[in-house]
This record gives sequence, C-alpha cells and structure tokens, in this order.
Amino acid sequence: MIIESARAAASRLLTPTFRSVLFKSLGLTVLVLIGAWFGLTGLFSATAMPWIDTLLPGIPDWVGWLGMFGAIIAGVGLALALALFIAPVTAVVASMFLDEVAEVIEVEDYPHDQPGQPLPAARSLILSLKFFVVVVIGNLIALILLLVPGINIAAFFLVNGYLLGREFFEFAAMRHRPEKEAKAMRSRHTLTIFLAGLVIAGFLSIPVINLLTPLFASAMMVHLHKMLSAEDQERV
Repeated sequence: MIIESARAAASRLLTPTFRSVLFKSLGLTVLVLIGAWFGLTGLFSATAMPWIDTLLPGIPDWVGWLGMFGAIIAGVGLALALALFIAPVTAVVASMFLDEVAEVIEVEDYPHDQPGQPLPAARSLILSLKFFVVVVIGNLIALILLLVPGINIAAFFLVNGYLLGREFFEFAAMRHRPEKEAKAMRSRHTLTIFLAGLVIAGFLSIPVINLLTPLFASAMMVHLHKMLSAEDQERV
C-alpha cells in the first residue's frame, strides 16, 4: 500500500497536468528559501559582526586568516540553519497547493469517486501556521541530536517521518471528512501513516529533489487516504 501510493505519486510529478502546480510550488519554495537565507545572513551581520569587530583591535595582522576561517564556519552554520527550515517551508508551501494536487489525482485516477472539498482558506492557514511551529520545534530537537553519534540520522527520519506523515495525511483526509474524523482515521492507521512519512522524509533528504517534496507528499497521501478508506469500508 505504501509502496504503491509512493510509486503513483512519483509517476505524477512530471506529467503535463502537474506542470503548472509544479512550477508554482517549486518557484515559491525556492523564493522562500532564498528569502530565509538573506534573512539569516542579515541577522548574523546585524548581531554577530559588531561583536566580532570589537575583538579585532589589537589582534596582530598575521592572524587575520582567523577572520576568514570564522566566516567559513559562520557560513556552514547558516547553511545548517537554512536546512532546518526546509521541512517546515515545504509543508507550508504544500498546504497552498494540496487542493490542486488532490483535485488532479481525484479527477484522473479516481473518476468514479466523490471528489473532495477544498479546505476553507482561514482553516488551512491556521493549520499551516500551527504545523510550521511544530515542525520547527521538531527539527530543532533533531538538530540538537545531531551532536549525539549514532542517533543523529535516525532522529531526522523519525521526527520528520512522524510530523510530515501526520500533517500531510490529515490535509488529504480533511478534503473528505470533518477534522475530528480525519484525526480519528489517522489514529487508526498510525503505523501505516508513520511508515509513509518515513518515505516522505527520505524524499526530503535528497538534495535538490527535496524541493519537490510538497507535490510528492501531497500526491502520496491522497493515494494513501483513498486506499485506507477502501480498506475501512471493507471492514464495515
């Protein structure tokens, strides 16, 4: 079920009907990340550099190379900070295009099923902002755990697998059922959704390709929701 939903989602990414939302999603994600980079570098220049400049008087010229070394270290730190924001940024971008993705899949892959209803704009915004905060906190924890050998990579996958799987599934489910029922369905299939979230986390870990995470995750969870709904119907 998980493999099938992932395969179906991946096969859709470059199809003609997905290109419009692909370009919009990819463009917005890149713009947000570029803005985040300039924001982080600007914050560093405004807060850290004045403090560093106060230490420079009296330092011999022959140790000037330490400044370059410090700049490199700062650049690496800023890059890691930017990496921290990839997961929440992709999640927020996805919330803006999930309905377009879901509509394409439902119309073309499930033409005989009742189509879902887009989430109200206000509710979608609230859920997106809430999830942004949750994912930032989760990734901060994962970033701290990077200092602990042996569990750092596992922490990335576990944190993002749980959070991304949960949120993307609920977004897909709420097109067809009230929020309370969507959460209840997610609870019934916790393990399956978590394993699907690990697939999304794996996709997220691939450089450059991870910018397509919003489309892939949205499409995958639409398929998974359809499959789990059919499974629940069979049990009734």
